Amino acid sequence: MSDTNRKIIDVLNGKTISPPPVWLMRQAGRYLPEYRKTRAEAGSFLDLCYSPDHAVEVTLQPIRRYGFDAAILFSDILVIPDALHRNVTFTEGHGPQMDPIDEAGIFALKDDNGLQHLAPVFETLRRLRQDLPGETTLLGFCGAPWTVATYMIAGHGTTDQAPARLFAYRYPKAFEHLLTFLADLSADYLVAQIDAGADAVQIFDSWAGVLGEEEFDAFCCRPVQRMIASVRARRPGAKVIAFAKGAGMLLKTYRQKTDATAIGLDWTVPLAFARELQKDGPVQGNLDPMRVVAGGKAMEEGIDRILDELGHGPLIFNLGHGITPQADPETVAALVHRVRGISR
Repeated sequence: MSDTNRKIIDVLNGKTISPPPVWLMRQAGRYLPEYRKTRAEAGSFLDLCYSPDHAVEVTLQPIRRYGFDAAILFSDILVIPDALHRNVTFTEGHGPQMDPIDEAGIFALKDDNGLQHLAPVFETLRRLRQDLPGETTLLGFCGAPWTVATYMIAGHGTTDQAPARLFAYRYPKAFEHLLTFLADLSADYLVAQIDAGADAVQIFDSWAGVLGEEEFDAFCCRPVQRMIASVRARRPGAKVIAFAKGAGMLLKTYRQKTDATAIGLDWTVPLAFARELQKDGPVQGNLDPMRVVAGGKAMEEGIDRILDELGHGPLIFNLGHGITPQADPETVAALVHRVRGISR
């Protein structure tokens, strides 16, 4: 189907649209009662990710309810280590857990039909492209090598990712090998998502903010650049949104170093700085998710400020990170109306 009427693709091509297109990270999630119902039916969280019937349903739920300009594949960044047989589990209240990897384990890694393991994800995308309205952009995604590596090394999430940072300093060759391995496998994964129907893809570097300047360049920029170059070598013109959460002023050269189409911004990025980044191309963001929980004036003022500061250039309106379970679905509806100018 032609993507000429997909507003997000227009923005990714550098166009300014008023009002800007809008979608929200984690728009399919626990704040929605229909999601909680489907999640209970699916069984485990990974069962939900790997069941095309359930994954299609939860991806479509926020589209039906709000008419967002993009649907993002329902999955998780940790399906890559799961495909590498790292024994990934998700436990309520404890987050993801997996077998920690050591230096020997890194050098023993093999891509043992990883994409075959992820075949249900591609089936989900194929069905979504058929079921979505023609004007709705379909986004695929994956985790960035640094962020995925932090979980693989610690075996779980940590507040400052000290285990991965320490490992990188102690075993630089092994760590570089891990990042390169993940970059290459993740690029293959994104190409397969595009082939299955994704119009564009997003790379989530959720833990970029714990790194210093040199480490950010080595652990975030270079692997993501390798991924994007690999994807575009096979799928020229592929549209890639890169989201390096918490990177702050290091975002100044992030687009140039990675060749990302658009830069995702978390809520701590000053809007004056965001305007400077926007001069080089599209930006996405960056409302504080807590403003959505608060609702009312706090949310309205946050939305208006972003639209006033960034609405005159190529902008995809989004949150600065994922929507939280505490958000009221009616408040999310008010957000969409505000962004689209219905209530302004």
